[in-house]
Amino acid sequence: MLKDRIVYLNGNFIPWNQATVHIMCHSFSRGSAIFEVLGLHRINSGTAIFRLDEHINRLFRTAKILGMELLLPRDKLYAAVLNTVKNNSLQQGFIKIVCFYPQVAFEISPPKKPLDVSIFIFDPHQDLDNDNILNKEGTTICISKWRKLDPQTVPIEAKVAANYLNGMIARAEAEKRGFENVVMLDTQGFIAEGSTNSIFLIKDNRLFTPSLGTVLESITRKTLLEVAKHIKIETVEGRIRTQLLYEADEIFMSGTPVKVLPVHRIEDRLFDRAPGPLTRKLSDMVNKIVEGKVEGFKHWLFPVGE
Repeated sequence: MLKDRIVYLNGNFIPWNQATVHIMCHSFSRGSAIFEVLGLHRINSGTAIFRLDEHINRLFRTAKILGMELLLPRDKLYAAVLNTVKNNSLQQGFIKIVCFYPQVAFEISPPKKPLDVSIFIFDPHQDLDNDNILNKEGTTICISKWRKLDPQTVPIEAKVAANYLNGMIARAEAEKRGFENVVMLDTQGFIAEGSTNSIFLIKDNRLFTPSLGTVLESITRKTLLEVAKHIKIETVEGRIRTQLLYEADEIFMSGTPVKVLPVHRIEDRLFDRAPGPLTRKLSDMVNKIVEGKVEGFKHWLFPVGE
């Protein structure tokens, strides 16, 4: 149960129910919290965090882009994440790092102070009433009427809470239409990404995904491109027209909770088989990697230790 989880907050470990801030704090009322979500996996030698270094580096990049300062340096944040896992005695699940301004603030400008640092860990099976976050069987998607945030309006590469209103309203629209997920286009009409995930399309044994510039620099996206090259699947990053959604042999989405989520339906188009052969091949390889079974990728796993 969530109430039994232990939370890291600024150097201390506190009960889950004590991890609170005032409703009028800047990060709640202005959306200035920055965050990362990481996967915790069971491996043969114990428990490991997937690509911890990449997530920590992106968190610091987000802070730099937004002119923010974290209360902790990198090495202490690494240690805090590992110790939070140990204090909760979980072998698998998710870690969420949330850095925020706790100060009550009425101004649009954030307080001129370092961000507080909190770390949460949970297991969807044990802690959430609805664990659809782990739906691995597949999904249905539609094309949203809402366009992805334009990089000339906000820094879309920053993983900041305020940016996620964009995906939230797109997902809500999809659910009203009877779909589970959504694909968003950029302001020029090219395929961008989902509400909180990346999108990949397979056509003629080649793997296509939108290029960086109008999408988040997803760590799972980066992982899949590296894995695809390792198993000799040709990859193409670029500006992708919506027509490919109707011509692709296979489509899947990706994110930290489910690294490869097959698409069974896009709008009125049904796929006869999903996952398709290349989607399954990628998924199987990624599963082996996160289980610590592939020697060349073990450096992506950060053991928690005793």
